[in-house]
Amino acid sequence: MERPRGIIFDLDGTLLDTLEDLADSVNTVLAGEGCPVHPVEAYRYFVGDGASVLIGRVLPEMRQDKETHARCLARFREEYAVRWNLKTRPYEGIAEMLSQVRALGIRMAVLSNKPHDATVQCVTALLRGAEFDMVQGQQEGVPRKPDPVGALAIARALHFAPEQFWYLGDTGTDMQTAVSAGMFAVGAAWGFRTKDELERNGAQVILESPRQLIGLLDGERGL
Repeated sequence: MERPRGIIFDLDGTLLDTLEDLADSVNTVLAGEGCPVHPVEAYRYFVGDGASVLIGRVLPEMRQDKETHARCLARFREEYAVRWNLKTRPYEGIAEMLSQVRALGIRMAVLSNKPHDATVQCVTALLRGAEFDMVQGQQEGVPRKPDPVGALAIARALHFAPEQFWYLGDTGTDMQTAVSAGMFAVGAAWGFRTKDELERNGAQVILESPRQLIGLLDGERGL
């Protein structure tokens, strides 16, 4: 296993624990619609594939019409815009991990299914010390993960072949993205989903904590 020239990181559930702010925002919308709300833990499986998919997953079956979906999506964006940083924090060890990756001369990028402006906002405010070469969120006209288009665009922009990248994420969607892009798939077991999901979707190694990434880069085995 060769040290990569670049690492692409997922954001939610990998670098930042965003779960409570997302859950609170969506539950506020659901309550306003007279719909049942969901426990925070349920959002581990609702989030990860973009805001529109999130709203489709949380609405009751009888409220899945296009008008309700569009109204709730718009209201969610309004709610999340004012509460995105109330409880969201980097996972323990993330700042140190990113600093050490940069010290090794490895290029770094973020690729998220969160809307692009919100992705940049989160990275700028909550990961201030990190020096990312690219930060990319979901944009209109660009397919979201697990489509590999975004990951491959980052590889081209940083002038390295896809196989020279590692991709670190916490969901099956992330592992599918890595596999489809021809990148080395690294699962983040500290995130929103399970080891089983990561393994089933192509994780080539699974890390228990951010600090283990540095050990992997240094050639440690048994991680």
